[in-house]
Amino acid sequence: MTHLDLITPPNIDFRMLWEALVDIAPTRALGTGPLGERRIVPIIGGTFRGGPGLDSLEGVVLPGGADRQLVRPDGAKELDALYEMEVADGTVLTIRNRVIIDETVPGPRYALSRIEVTAPEGPWAWLSRRLIVGTLQTARPEREAVIVRGFEVSII
Repeated sequence: MTHLDLITPPNIDFRMLWEALVDIAPTRALGTGPLGERRIVPIIGGTFRGGPGLDSLEGVVLPGGADRQLVRPDGAKELDALYEMEVADGTVLTIRNRVIIDETVPGPRYALSRIEVTAPEGPWAWLSRRLIVGTLQTARPEREAVIVRGFEVSII
């Protein structure tokens, strides 16, 4: 018997914090570099709303951000998006969303991310102190946008 056998692993839970409809401009190719094909997708706006119990976490996605993409030689895609979301109370949250997409395996599309939030002191500062994972889906063909959902990871 080892120490690992004596300690019960914690239970992990997820709570949806927000879902955002992020409007995007056309993808621009930046050429192939040593790690793969480079692209950039401008973020031109959007809206977001809080998950259950977080009704006041709603607002707009500010234009001016971008999603830098790398299509790796193995077929996986790495996305690194940096943008701002402005809450209805005027608070501006900086979002860094790093996504890995693997469409080389059968089954549901694998598009998961780690989201880092930088929030000023105030009612949303706690978001800067949480592990947030996300999902990414396309809104096409209805809209040139992606749907990003952020989930707080916690121990129960």
